[in-house]
Amino acid sequence: MQCLPFFTFFSSFLLVSLIKLSFAADSITQGQSITDGRTLVSSFKSFELGFFSPVNSNNWYVGIWYKNSPNTVVWVANRDRPITDNNGILTVSNNGSLLLLNGEKSVIWSSSNSSRVSANPVAQLLDSGNLVLRESINTSSENYMWQSFDYPSDTLLPGMKLGWNLKTGFERYLTPWKSAEDPYPGDFILRLDINRLPELVILTGSTKETRSGPWNGQQFGGIPRMHNSIFIPMLVEKEDELYFTYKPFNDRVITRLLVNQSGTLQRLVWNETSAEWNMLYSWPFDLCDSYAKCGANGNCRISESPTCDCLRGYISKSQDEWDSPQSRKCVKKPSDCPSGEGFLRLPQMKLPKIDWSNKSMNLKECEAECIKNCSCRAYANSNLTGRGSGCLMWFGDLIDIRECSERYIWGQDIFIRVPASELESVDPSNMKQRLTIIVVVSIISVVFILGLLFCIAWKKTRNSGLESWKEEIEVPLYDIATIAAATNNFSEAKVIGKGGFGPVYKGTLSTGQEVAVKRLSNDSGQGLEEFMNEVVLIGKLQHRNLVQLIGSCIQANERILIYEYMPHKSLDCLIFDHKSRMLSWKKRFSIILGIARGLLYLHQDSNLQVIHRDLKASNILLDSDLNPKISDFGLARIFKGDDNEANTNRVAGTYGYMSPEYATDGIISLKSDVFSLGVLLLEIVSGKMNRGFRHPDHRHNLLGHAWLLWNYGRGLEVMDTCLTADTFVESQVLRCIQVGLLCVQKLPEDRPDMSLVVFMLANEGVALPQPRQPGFFTERGLTAAVISNKEKFYSENALSITLEEGR
Repeated sequence: MQCLPFFTFFSSFLLVSLIKLSFAADSITQGQSITDGRTLVSSFKSFELGFFSPVNSNNWYVGIWYKNSPNTVVWVANRDRPITDNNGILTVSNNGSLLLLNGEKSVIWSSSNSSRVSANPVAQLLDSGNLVLRESINTSSENYMWQSFDYPSDTLLPGMKLGWNLKTGFERYLTPWKSAEDPYPGDFILRLDINRLPELVILTGSTKETRSGPWNGQQFGGIPRMHNSIFIPMLVEKEDELYFTYKPFNDRVITRLLVNQSGTLQRLVWNETSAEWNMLYSWPFDLCDSYAKCGANGNCRISESPTCDCLRGYISKSQDEWDSPQSRKCVKKPSDCPSGEGFLRLPQMKLPKIDWSNKSMNLKECEAECIKNCSCRAYANSNLTGRGSGCLMWFGDLIDIRECSERYIWGQDIFIRVPASELESVDPSNMKQRLTIIVVVSIISVVFILGLLFCIAWKKTRNSGLESWKEEIEVPLYDIATIAAATNNFSEAKVIGKGGFGPVYKGTLSTGQEVAVKRLSNDSGQGLEEFMNEVVLIGKLQHRNLVQLIGSCIQANERILIYEYMPHKSLDCLIFDHKSRMLSWKKRFSIILGIARGLLYLHQDSNLQVIHRDLKASNILLDSDLNPKISDFGLARIFKGDDNEANTNRVAGTYGYMSPEYATDGIISLKSDVFSLGVLLLEIVSGKMNRGFRHPDHRHNLLGHAWLLWNYGRGLEVMDTCLTADTFVESQVLRCIQVGLLCVQKLPEDRPDMSLVVFMLANEGVALPQPRQPGFFTERGLTAAVISNKEKFYSENALSITLEEGR
């Protein structure tokens, strides 16, 4: 009898579980139905379908939403016919249609426009978010009788089509909700305009509000080039279909396109850490995206005042005629055609509304065709893939053209017809060209002769210099034959990396030890001084977090370093790659501590006081247990005990990691390395590079982004999104971010020394000071930084370093 309560409990538990499982099914068949409280859930629990009522509304709708974001509704069945109570029923009818019934069993909505009747229909919610009606035994997409993807609401999901069935004339387009409380179709419509070259347009009624520019083989020309790991845009052209779609870069990315109530297209990406949608970009971007903002032949420049100006070769009509954007007009300057005219290249422009296109012509043929027709106003490539192909021409006014903005890069070259006088003001005359050629050739000749003399002198002193260096080397010297045998004669198959020094090979010595062989190449930016500096210096340093130099080779023209082999290569290969998910927070924190301790040894605990000068993610190697080891001491410098700082005439290192005082004034100190460590620490936490960091809402680098978030109590948003809440210690993450920000403070005297850095990282209970503004806190040409839709920050204009990496 004592077993009875347990049996009763187990039976109840099993029954409840079975009921929940039935509620979580992804499909219903003929005669089955869904009512309020019951839902369909896709197989991998990505999407859910059921009844919902918007906030502040008494109406009910059938919709599809993200399972992990129930407030994000991506599709609505009965947008224009709500149910006024929660007694609705969604069912599969006897004739194979989906029916939505109200409490009185009246049909509110149906899929009766499905292509055929089925005897055994199944309505299934797919993991793509697509609700499909199909035969129970046929799962092929080619045989769907009906699908929700054919009738989008305000959201375009991956795999959905925006465009046309060319045979039937059926169109798929997006319309926003009328308001946040009402999914009724709003005033705007996003559609694919397939006249000439396809482009996206947003309209209100028949009025064109904005256009994206034509598809150029890679993207729509007036929408930013998103070199990212988020999504891949695609335009699909078939015999019977023409549509735009996209797919995520990988399975971890959750992204969608939304048209909101104001007629703005937003690219949104799900942030798993914060459980919210982040906006990658929105379009239209600014006033220059308003259709024909500057009228005929007018160029819109958002960063200039006035915003509108005539294109080169055009002059403005009387201002009295500029009553509205549509009446504004610039007219072509008079000239002799074709002898007195030529073409002027305008780079990175949003192309105007297309007049004529030909896919088979190349750009030279396009120019030749345009020049002989005096009505031709401009030409351009129609496809930018490869080296460009296809031909576009304009024969009338150039409508809706604009320059690339400072914030985003887009567009392509367009060649406009102008009078010869306009070309002379841009290009030098033939006489000037000849003079320039003479001067350049003369300079090159002098440089060549001086270089030849220098090489002769250098070869004479080279051998004597090597002998003096060899006396300081404290690691074994190997002959070239031994190294060649270890690397299969420097086989390309053995190459495991390349850097500023040269190629790195994986080798196996005769003892069986695996090694990394670093060979100085002839075209390397580094030379004998860097090579000898590294081989002498690292031979004197021994620490578990410094890479071990096993030997070197100095023979004939060969300069080779032999290191212990690191199977996990360098840190940048993990944190800036999709492999970052294999780095747990525990391992990241261990790597941070290891790097800090290695740097402390260089600065304070070794016999030599060493400034590394090139601390960065690619110079942190990882052994088989992912323990970090600092490498590449070619630029390192020994400091005497009394030295605080020094000046150098040669600034060498990697932009993005250099401290401000070193990059701008050549002043190096121990605090220069502390700054580099701070950058590296924030990169490890965030999984993002400081240099090249882009945020959709502002133009700060990673340091500025982290500092802004920290000041607003949102430091955790810096963290890599692949770290989930149950895999990290919040206080540890925040401490690392705070220490990183303390290390990258603008003034060297504000930065902690390495002993304090290690102490702060290793001791949880220690109170830390608040960081001040970081170095290079700039807005890359803008004055306003926006972290969210509600919060704005401002910074002064400043110059940011945008040179290519020096090594």
